[in-house]
Amino acid sequence: MNERLKDIVKNKYNEIALQSKEQNQSSCCGSTCGCGDMDYTVMSDDYTELKGYNKDADLGLGCGLPTEYAEITKGNTVIDLGSGAGNDAFVARSIVGESGRVIGLDFADAMLQKANANVAKIGFTNVEFVKGDIEEMPFENNLADVFISNCVLNLVPNKEKAFSEMFRVLKPGGHFCVSDIVLSGDLPEATVKDAEMYAGCVSGALQKEEYLGIIEKAGFTNIQVRKEKEIILPDDILSKYITERELAEFRNGAIGIYSITVFAKKV
Repeated sequence: MNERLKDIVKNKYNEIALQSKEQNQSSCCGSTCGCGDMDYTVMSDDYTELKGYNKDADLGLGCGLPTEYAEITKGNTVIDLGSGAGNDAFVARSIVGESGRVIGLDFADAMLQKANANVAKIGFTNVEFVKGDIEEMPFENNLADVFISNCVLNLVPNKEKAFSEMFRVLKPGGHFCVSDIVLSGDLPEATVKDAEMYAGCVSGALQKEEYLGIIEKAGFTNIQVRKEKEIILPDDILSKYITERELAEFRNGAIGIYSITVFAKKV
């Protein structure tokens, strides 16, 4: 099951990498429609005013601005998990400067090609994008000062392993800041089972307390939710996955979808 979920995500984000942010917003994942109707930009925040922003790297796929709360400093080694076309990595590079290092990790070949094309155009020598699985990172112990990630860890089937790997690769005293989707209440069954909703960061999301509990279990301390916002999925998206009655219950019930930006340290 875990490998099937990974394939769903990998295939979907390879498709998204081959189109523009504007095409993503049109809810059509490629040059021809028919591969799904989830709008992958519906949760994204605006990066355009951030130093280091690169339009070519912005596919509108995040759900927060983790670099804004990550306490990155000049000279840091930063790893961006699920780096996509490089959006957060380039923002991080503007902070670490020439003396720092930024590594993007992704497992979608088309995303890696796009990211490497972007870094080649800019000419940075201390930003690299490598292929790998977040559950089994291709990095040595105690490498990174900071991990960042934007709406990616909820797509990882084994979240316990993902946070355990982050703990292993962080230096003592290092920390992470990630933006992710969490839930309050139970989603309608149809959305939980739908592959498109999984790849869209919704059906794979955990309850907020469970998510924070996994972070604590991995050994992290000083766990802080530095930003939280409710995500309102439009009716025209939800109605593709659930009945009219379920939609009414969803709107009137105790179900919430939230983006949280979480900070935690490795002692």
